[in-house]
Amino acid sequence: MNIVVFIKQTFDTEAKIVLDGNGKIDANGVNLIINPYDEFAIEEGIRLKEKFGGEVTVVSMGGPRAQEAVRTALAMGIDKGVLVNDPEVENTDECGRAAILAKAVAQIPYDIILAGRIAIDDGASQIAVRLAEALNIPSVSSVLKLDIAGTQATVVREIDGGTETIEVSLPAVITAQKGLNEPRYPSVAGIMKAKKKPLKTLTIADLGLSAGDLATKMTINEYSLPTPRKGGRVIPGEPAQAASELAKLLREEAKVL
Repeated sequence: MNIVVFIKQTFDTEAKIVLDGNGKIDANGVNLIINPYDEFAIEEGIRLKEKFGGEVTVVSMGGPRAQEAVRTALAMGIDKGVLVNDPEVENTDECGRAAILAKAVAQIPYDIILAGRIAIDDGASQIAVRLAEALNIPSVSSVLKLDIAGTQATVVREIDGGTETIEVSLPAVITAQKGLNEPRYPSVAGIMKAKKKPLKTLTIADLGLSAGDLATKMTINEYSLPTPRKGGRVIPGEPAQAASELAKLLREEAKVL
C-alpha cells in the first residue's frame, strides 16, 4: 500500500505569540512543531504500512524550517519526505496551497492520503478537502476509526452529537481526529535513521506552477491578540451576604442579569 501523509509545521501550543509592527505574527524565537492533529495522521500511516506493507511518504510545505517537521516524521517511522520550499507558499491562501499539494502528490503513487482534521494555528481546515477535490477523489473528515479491506475503507467519523460510519472507495483523503490512535515518539534509533532517509525539496516551478497560478481568493489583512482576561474577585462575608453582593454585581456591573 502506498500511503501519503500531509503535515503542517505550526507554532507550539505553549508559545507566546507576539505581533510585529505590520500586524503579522513574529516567528522569531518561537518553537515550531508538527501540527498535533497531523501526528495522528502520521501514526495511522505507519500502522497501515505495518499491517499491509508498502511505503509511507510525508509531504509538507513551508520555509527551510519546515524540514525540521519532515525529519521528525521520518524519525517516527515515515519512509521518505517531500518538502515544497518556496516563498510563494506563504504568499498564497488555502486554495493555492491545495493546488501546490495536489501537484506534489500527483508525482507520488498513493492509495490513501492522510492529514490532520485541522491546523491549530489558523483553524482553516480547508487544504485536505480542497486537495481531494483537486485530485477528484472522495474525502472523509474527523475520522476516529479506520479499517481497510482491499480497495474499500470503512471509517467512523465524529459529527455533532455523535458519530457516523461511512464506506468509501480508495484512493481517498482521510483527516484524523484526536482519538484515532496514540502517536508514537521518535526513538533514538529512529532519529539516527531519519538522517539517511530521502527528503526531496521542490519549488513551485518544479511542479509546473508559477505565482500567477496561485492568485489568492482570500487575504488576511491583520492579526490581533484577544483582550487579556481580568483577574478574579473574591467577595468576602457570610454566604448569604456574599451571594447578595454577587447578584448585585452581576446585575449592575457585569450587566448579565
